Amino acid sequence: MWIIIRVIIAVALLLLLEYYFVKKLKIAFNFLSSRFLLKKQKMFINVFLLLLNLYPVLLIVNSIYAVITKQSPWFPDSSLLDYFLIYPFWFLFILVLQLVVYYLVFDLIKLVVYPVYKKNKERFVKYESKIFFILLVFFVIYIPARIIYDYNSVDVNKIKFEKRDLPDGLNGFKIAFISDIQADRYTDDNRLKNFIDAVNKENPDLILIAGDIITSTPDYIKKAADYVGMLKAGYGVYSCVGDHDNWAYRQDTKRSIREITSALDKYNVNMISDSSIIIHVDNSDIGITFITNTYVESVPEDILERLTKSNHTDLKILLTHQPKNEIIRNAEENNFDLFLAGHTHGGQITLLFPFIQLTPTLVETTFIKGVRIYGNMMAIVTRGLGMSLAPIRYNSTPEIVIITLTK
Repeated sequence: MWIIIRVIIAVALLLLLEYYFVKKLKIAFNFLSSRFLLKKQKMFINVFLLLLNLYPVLLIVNSIYAVITKQSPWFPDSSLLDYFLIYPFWFLFILVLQLVVYYLVFDLIKLVVYPVYKKNKERFVKYESKIFFILLVFFVIYIPARIIYDYNSVDVNKIKFEKRDLPDGLNGFKIAFISDIQADRYTDDNRLKNFIDAVNKENPDLILIAGDIITSTPDYIKKAADYVGMLKAGYGVYSCVGDHDNWAYRQDTKRSIREITSALDKYNVNMISDSSIIIHVDNSDIGITFITNTYVESVPEDILERLTKSNHTDLKILLTHQPKNEIIRNAEENNFDLFLAGHTHGGQITLLFPFIQLTPTLVETTFIKGVRIYGNMMAIVTRGLGMSLAPIRYNSTPEIVIITLTK
């Protein structure tokens, strides 16, 4: 029932955005276009609406069919569909969002200065139309350029974690922190190899993964494990459980975790749920607490308390998938040094707007990316590599975090 409500809300919002955007577009056409373009206005708007609505309609029909047949939603793997249906939809959807955000600001200003606007309406509309076209041209160029850049690039974010009583054996120890690899047909061999090579190039001592090895379906379990198995670190590679790791088989999440864990085991990569390990480095110990916090399963409070209170090592790390505030507070109260999470994709689709990060991810959490300090604990949420829902990233470049321990 909740899924149906969410779909209805999403459709209503999309239609509302379209109405507002088309209304502004018509005003701009009327004031700035040539006679030729005015004649073509209707055709242009109809094509725009077709491209913006066809893909969502197919998704809704697909989802209804999946519910009726009790199967996982399925969509054909086709480059033709990608370039003529899926990518055009996401480009136009982001374009609408970008322009609507700025136009809402303009309309708010008009309300504030309404007496002046009313007297000079024609002049205001003329300037408004010019601004619309300037923004339209800019974003028509910027959006695809930025999507291509974020698809092909990887940032290496180097962070120094300083601890006064850090043992000498851990001084200079290097941890590579990654997340959301999400192997699928969009995060293909080229993206995976580029990402894995970038991690190995940093020569980390330890590699930690905040879950989401695949996106969905069992088809990519082996490929994901093969690439994760290429990661090299003297003290091993470890992962917690992510949301999508449950969804290789939508109707059997336990089988999904079991098969992914088994595939990783072949390469001595451990996926650990609600447990702790100790890694011995010279005469020092690193304690890593793995907490499962996903849409499918979250750690019971008593187990969380037991795990966090039992970590008494020289360096205490808590690794989880979703950056939940309760878990962050628990880690801080129990004197952890590092809290590490992924899940957010750094916003994945983040609108270009001055001084504010506007992204749908804000509905779920305000801790979207980067570093925050809680007392003596450093919390890091990484942007990861993969994509979900939308097969693109926009203003959210994939990221590898390299943490160097310093005394």
